[in-house]
Amino acid sequence: MKKVYPVIFTHDADVFLVEVPDLEILTEGSDLVNAIYMARDAIGLKGIAIEDEGDEVPEPSEVENIDVKKSVFYKDKNSFISLVDIDFSEYRRRHDNKMVRRNVTLPNWMNVAAEKENINVSKVLQEALSERLQIAK
Repeated sequence: MKKVYPVIFTHDADVFLVEVPDLEILTEGSDLVNAIYMARDAIGLKGIAIEDEGDEVPEPSEVENIDVKKSVFYKDKNSFISLVDIDFSEYRRRHDNKMVRRNVTLPNWMNVAAEKENINVSKVLQEALSERLQIAK
């Protein structure tokens, strides 16, 4: 699921302050490149948290509906709006890597043969699921 959110950036001394109004996110970056990275990361984390709670990730606002002057960090001439894209599915694949223990049932003869060949059944299962779900590694 790909989305593009309007983000307000404010240059303040030696940092860029970041606000994502649609998701109520505040963060910062050491420079503009880092601020964009931090915005995308914060959007991804917030999206995963919202989905894990069973809610829908809010749709992005239209840029013309964002008032930069209402930004938490607003400073005249130092604040501007830009767009930051995020692929929530890709973000989750890259960052939500906690391992989950699952019980798998297979015939004893197959288990014996796998052990004899030193086959890592968990790894084979992960590879098979990746292929079946058409998920690139």
